[in-house]
Formats: sequence, structure tokens, C-alpha cells
Amino acid sequence: MKVLMIGAGNMGLTFAEGMVDSPHIKNKHLLIYDKSEDVRQQLKEDSRFCVYDDITKAVKHAHIIFLAVKPYHCEALFEEIKPLLSSQQVLVSLMAGITLDYIVNATGLQKVVRAMPNLPAKVSKGVTAFTETPAVTKIEQIAVRNLLDSTGTSIHVENEDFINKSTGISGSGPAYVFYFMQSMLDAALKMGFSQHDSKVLVSQTFEGA
Repeated sequence: MKVLMIGAGNMGLTFAEGMVDSPHIKNKHLLIYDKSEDVRQQLKEDSRFCVYDDITKAVKHAHIIFLAVKPYHCEALFEEIKPLLSSQQVLVSLMAGITLDYIVNATGLQKVVRAMPNLPAKVSKGVTAFTETPAVTKIEQIAVRNLLDSTGTSIHVENEDFINKSTGISGSGPAYVFYFMQSMLDAALKMGFSQHDSKVLVSQTFEGA
């Protein structure tokens, strides 16, 4: 199984690095394409990745294709890859706000997964909610889930409504936690603890909890 990551920005590269170090992808079976030549050249220095300069060849060689571009770039991307896709390929969207129906209509492909990761994926502690179109088989769903789990864990939800709801919990949640931790840190400093000891008190409290 070859997996293609289109888009090597923060989230795309986070998942690419997680996948390539997981047991679910063989050596050189993680393909990457980014429209930026500078990004591609930089990625070529990492021997774990198979970097393509030509999106046509990249798409044709992939079984599962992850889409990790900015949502406002999706229309142009769909126009570019639509004639390259085959009915047996699976698209996995990491793009916020782009619905399954929109992707199906724009690409003509019936096998589509929509996934919503959160920021802790960058440190392999993320949680990703995902759902899919009826055309995605159980085996394909499991394969996608294994790949999503490479950055933490994932939950399968019944429909896209839960994708949106998960954003309010796991998507925004880390910011609330950081804000709470900062408030505790400020309180510890006001009590007279040093910066170092304040950080230890707060971080260890959260880690233990």
C-alpha cells in the first residue's frame, strides 16, 4: 500500500513523519508532493520519504491520498487531480470545513474520508475524529485509521456533524488547557515560587492528573 501526502505544511508533514515511522507503511511507500519546489528539495534530504516533483506520477502511484492543503487551495487542487484519480483510490481530507459531498462532487471519487486532527498531533499526542462516505470499505477504513493513529489516536464518528463538534472539544481544548496552566503558573509566581519551581509544580500536576 502506497500513501501519498499532498501538502507538506505543518499538519501534512506531521502526519507524513508519523506514518513513515509507523509499522503500517513499508520503506519508500510514503510519497509526498508539495507545490513548492523549495519544500520538495528540503524533503528530498530525508531518505524516509519518496518525494515527487510531478503530481501526476505521484497520484497514479498511490492507493490512499491524503489532502493537507489550505482549504482555499482545494478547488484548484481538485481540478488538477480529478482526471488522474481511479475509482479504487481513497481520498483522506485533513482540510477544515471541506465537506464529504463537496469533495465527491469536485473529484468524482466516491471513496472519501474526512478527518479533523488537533495540534497535539505534532508531538504524537493528537486525537483525530474521522468519518467516511458509504463507498469506503471496512478494510479501507481500518487502513486509514491505522495511518491516522500514527500521530496519537483517532475516533470514528457516525457523520460529519460530529466532526464539527469535535473541533470544539479536541480542537480548541488544548488552548483552554494552556490558558489554565498559565493562570496557575502566574499564581505560583505571585506566591513567591521561582520561575523554575512554578513550572515544575504546574507541569507535574497536569502530567500526574
